[in-house]
Amino acid sequence: MSELKKLHALIITTPTIKSIVPLSKLIDFCVDSEFGDINYAGLVFRQIDVPSVYIWNSMIRGFVNGHNPRMSMLVYRQMIEDGYSPDHFTFPFALKACCLIADQDCGKCIHSCVVKSGFEADAYTATGLLHMYVSCADMKSGLKVFDNIPKWNVVAWTCLIAGFVNNNQPNEALKVFEDMSHWGVEPNEITMVNALIACARSRDIDSGRRIHQLIRKAGYDPFMSTSNSNIILATAILEMYAKCGSLKIARDLFKKMPKRNIVAWNSMINAYNQYERHQEALDLFFDMWTSGVYPDKATFLSVLSVCAHLCALTLGQAVHAYMLKADFITTDIALATALLDMYAKTGELGGAQKIFSSLQKKDVVIWTSMINGLAMHGRGNEALSIFQRMQKDSSLVPDHITYIGVLFACSHVGLVEEAQKHFRQMTEIYGIVPEREHYGCMVDLLSRAGRFIEAERLVETMSVQPNIAIWGALLNGCQIHENLFVANQVKPRLTELEPGQSGVHVLLSNIYATAAMWEEVKVTRKVMKHRRITKTIGHSSLEII
Repeated sequence: MSELKKLHALIITTPTIKSIVPLSKLIDFCVDSEFGDINYAGLVFRQIDVPSVYIWNSMIRGFVNGHNPRMSMLVYRQMIEDGYSPDHFTFPFALKACCLIADQDCGKCIHSCVVKSGFEADAYTATGLLHMYVSCADMKSGLKVFDNIPKWNVVAWTCLIAGFVNNNQPNEALKVFEDMSHWGVEPNEITMVNALIACARSRDIDSGRRIHQLIRKAGYDPFMSTSNSNIILATAILEMYAKCGSLKIARDLFKKMPKRNIVAWNSMINAYNQYERHQEALDLFFDMWTSGVYPDKATFLSVLSVCAHLCALTLGQAVHAYMLKADFITTDIALATALLDMYAKTGELGGAQKIFSSLQKKDVVIWTSMINGLAMHGRGNEALSIFQRMQKDSSLVPDHITYIGVLFACSHVGLVEEAQKHFRQMTEIYGIVPEREHYGCMVDLLSRAGRFIEAERLVETMSVQPNIAIWGALLNGCQIHENLFVANQVKPRLTELEPGQSGVHVLLSNIYATAAMWEEVKVTRKVMKHRRITKTIGHSSLEII
């Protein structure tokens, strides 16, 4: 920049200062070069009495590429107010600024200007409009724009696929990918990456394999090529197999990767965690550590989840200490929730409460985690107190998971009326449709309170089919209150749903044993033996420090 400033000084001392072309080149260097300075470009720009459209475009492009989209929009607005007519180079960058700030209102104004200027048929401008609408989650408007774009435009197809992926419509993304092949448009590597992400999110392993095969045929499979390997594409293929449960294939591909970035490591660790292979997830985490790759937020979210499932409190505390030492922001709501959940599930409620209290801003998820943490440890009254505090904040709306914790808390304390009140409010005030978990809590509470008529009535009026857990809750109450009549009514239901579950059969056998009905005990045991239903063996784990 020092040399550029000298050149600028020379321009000022000569008649060249009145020429637009050298000033255009000066601004271009400032906005495009890695050694440039957008602020200096702004100073030069303000000294030009009548900037050309080219210079306006350079400033709009410079601010949007320099991660200042709002300033880019201000320059665009000033350009319009000063009476300049935007061209087909102006609109794509102005629309990109709208994408970055998700400002659909500004995007619509630009769209109107595009139509008036006659640039709607321009491929770059039309693709910019499509990108703007899908970035603002307006897929309907995006599809209307797409219909007017020439179908040979691979960038537009890719943009539409990415839009569906980013708006959590992976199945629609895959349909668009199929349509693209029918039109004879060759996908590029970016298209393939987005299609693979769609397969991963929809757990569509068959489509994923077909896309991987297409990549091989096209000659840019990163696992087949020794040079010029696309690590982003490689990671997308790896993640697709991992999220779809093909962990062996994913691990084999992972080993073949010449370079493994943090995303590849996280994909494998998260997949092992997702499919409950927690020890392998931890082993991979330690391998990552020893290979010199430093964990990021996504790594910690997976590892803390693993610690919670394995009840590995000491390891969880070590991870927490590392996060503090590495200056990770533990006020990040996602990390704080993962830490709270880990402490709650490992029995360290004091640690969970410290995390909860340290947060100034709390979302529904963190409140729900605290309620569930207290409820699972039998501290139902404290859980309900937390829920009451949550309800005082009008900006927070409890969801179905929150109410599972609330009903679970009521069940542990035996507050039947309180639970019934919350069950009604859940549907009447918040419009939450009860799920099996909610019914399960209510049936468990009513059964353990000996209120079998109400429990049976609730089961009969359920909006979903009762599962084995609900019948098991009813049987549990039968055992507590020695209610043989209800137990005999539940008995035929056990063969209809998940007959391989041992818990309910053992429970039924114990009910008959308590009543000294030894013939029924014998029959129940024979049924278990005939169906090869074995008792689930309990196990304990010990964390070695």
